[in-house]
Amino acid sequence: MGMKPSTNDEHDVENAKLDKSREKAPRNSRVVKVPNQALLSGLAYCISSCSMILVNKFVLSSYDFNAGISLMLYQNFIAMVLVFMLSLMGLVSTEPLTWRLIKVWLPVNVIFVGMLITSMFSLKYINVAMVTVLKNVTNVITALGEMYLFKKYHDSRVWAALFLMIISAITGGITDLSFNAIGYAWQTLNCFLTASYSLTLRRVMDTAKQVTKSGNLNEFSMVLLNNTLSLPLGIFLIIVFNEVDYLLRTPLLRLPSFWLVMTFSGFLGLAISFTSMWFLHQTGATTYSLVGSLNKIPLSVAGILLFKVPTSLENSASIFFGLLAGVFFARAKIRERSQS
Repeated sequence: MGMKPSTNDEHDVENAKLDKSREKAPRNSRVVKVPNQALLSGLAYCISSCSMILVNKFVLSSYDFNAGISLMLYQNFIAMVLVFMLSLMGLVSTEPLTWRLIKVWLPVNVIFVGMLITSMFSLKYINVAMVTVLKNVTNVITALGEMYLFKKYHDSRVWAALFLMIISAITGGITDLSFNAIGYAWQTLNCFLTASYSLTLRRVMDTAKQVTKSGNLNEFSMVLLNNTLSLPLGIFLIIVFNEVDYLLRTPLLRLPSFWLVMTFSGFLGLAISFTSMWFLHQTGATTYSLVGSLNKIPLSVAGILLFKVPTSLENSASIFFGLLAGVFFARAKIRERSQS
C-alpha cells in the first residue's frame, strides 16, 4: 500500500527493517521547521497506521466488499501516482526504475503482494484485535529465520517474549467467539509471508542499492518500486481469482461514498510510509519499535468497539496478554540491541 512495506501492516515489517531504514532525507526536500516534531511525528504515525487497518476492515466487512485483491490494487495505484507526483514536484527523491533494479527487486515484490493480499483476506473474517495478536507470530518466525539465515541469536528475554506471544495467540484463538477457520488460515499464511518479506528484504537491499544510480534506496523509492511492480501481478491475480465478475455485478462501485473511502485508504497507505520514516528520523529505532508495539493497544480496543465484536472475559484477557507480550518483546529487543 503505499501500503507499506504495508506494507502495510503489516507494520511488523517496519520493525524488521529498522536496522536498514535510517536513510538520509532527500536533498531537494523542502524543510519546514515544526516545534515538537518527535511528538507530532509519533502521533501522525500512530493515527495513520491505526486508521489504515480500521478503514480496510470497514471496506471489507461493513461494506461487505468481496474483492480484496482489487482493493489492494487500487490502493497501490493511488500510492504509486502520489509518489510519482511528489517526485515530479521535487518534494521527494526517488530512484529511476531500471530493468536491473526491477530484476533484483521482483522476488521481494512477489512476497510483498502475497503479504498484502493475505492480510486483506484475513481481515475480512477476523476481528481487528485478534489480527493484531496473531500478527505477533510473525516475530517468532522472523526470529527463527534470523537464526537460520543470518546466524543471529537472541537472548532469553526475547525468547520468553516470543513464547508469551505464541501462548496468547493460541488462547486467543480458542476463546474467540467469532472464530473463523478460513480467516485464521489466511492470517497464518500472512505471518509466514510477512516474515519472509522482512528476511528477503535484508538480503536483497544491499544488492538493490548497488544497481541504483545513487547507490541508495530510500523509503519513497521502495514505495514506488513495490507499488508499481504490484500492478501487473495484481491484475493477473484478479483474473485468476475471478474478481472481475464480482466487480461487474456489485452495486458498491456505483456509490460515490465507497470510492471516497477506497481512495482515502490509498492516501493512508502512503501516509504510513511517510510518517514512519519521519518518526524514525525524529526519534530512533528504540522509540519507534516501542511505540509501534504500544500502538496496537488502542488499535485493538478501537477495533472491538467500532465493529461491535462479541467478546468474553477470557478472550479479552488473551488479547491483552498478547499486547503486553508485544511490548515486552520490544523492550527485550531494545535491551538486546543496547548490549550488542
